[in-house]
Amino acid sequence: MKTKILLADDHKIIREGLRSLLEKQPEMEVIAEAHDGLTTVRLVQKLLPDIVIMDIGMPDMNGIEATRQIMTETKGVKVIALSMHSDRRFVLQMLKVGASGYLLKDSAFEELISAIHTVMANQPYLSPKITDVVVKEYLHGLPKNESTVFTILTAREREVLQLLAEGKTTKQIASALNISVKTIETHRQQIMEKLNMHSVAELTKYAIREGLTSLEG
Repeated sequence: MKTKILLADDHKIIREGLRSLLEKQPEMEVIAEAHDGLTTVRLVQKLLPDIVIMDIGMPDMNGIEATRQIMTETKGVKVIALSMHSDRRFVLQMLKVGASGYLLKDSAFEELISAIHTVMANQPYLSPKITDVVVKEYLHGLPKNESTVFTILTAREREVLQLLAEGKTTKQIASALNISVKTIETHRQQIMEKLNMHSVAELTKYAIREGLTSLEG
C-alpha cells in the first residue's frame, strides 16, 4: 500500500518540486495539492490522505488553523509542518494542535522522506533545529504572562482576523466561513476589543506580526 500524501503550500513551484521528488519514491503517492488552508481541510475530508505536508503561511486559512480543524474532524490523518518559520510560537502551536512532525524548508529532501517514514510509524519527527527550540521551551517553560494571538483570540476569531487582514470584505468573510454578516461584524468588534485596536490597518499589522498571514503572493 502506497502512502497517500496531500501537499498544502501556497507556492506552486514548491508543490511541483515536492510532487516530482515524492513521486520518485515507489512507496509514496501524491493524491492532491492545495494552495490554502480552507481547500486543504476540504480535500482531507474528501480524500482521507495518510499524510498532509503543511505549509504554515497560507492565505484564507493558515496551516495552524487548518491542522487544528483536520485533527478535530478527521481520524487517522497525520500532518507534517514544512515551514520557513523556526520561531518557537509557530513550532509549539503546530505541535499543540496535533502535527506529528515539523521540518524547515531549508531541510534536505532526504529529511522529508525520513520524516514521512517516521510519522507513518507513529513516531513524532522534528528537524534538529526544531528539537532545540522544543527542548529549550520544555526546560524553561513559557513565560506565565506571554500573550499571543493563540492565547487571546478564539479559533473562529483568528480565522476572521486572517481574512480581514487579507483584505476580504465582511460579506466575503461571511460567505467563506458560511456564517452571517452580522456574526462576522460581532467577531470583528470582539477582536478589536480584545486586542485594543481600532482599525483594520492595525489588525493587519498585528496579524502579520503574529504569523497569521504573510500577505505574500
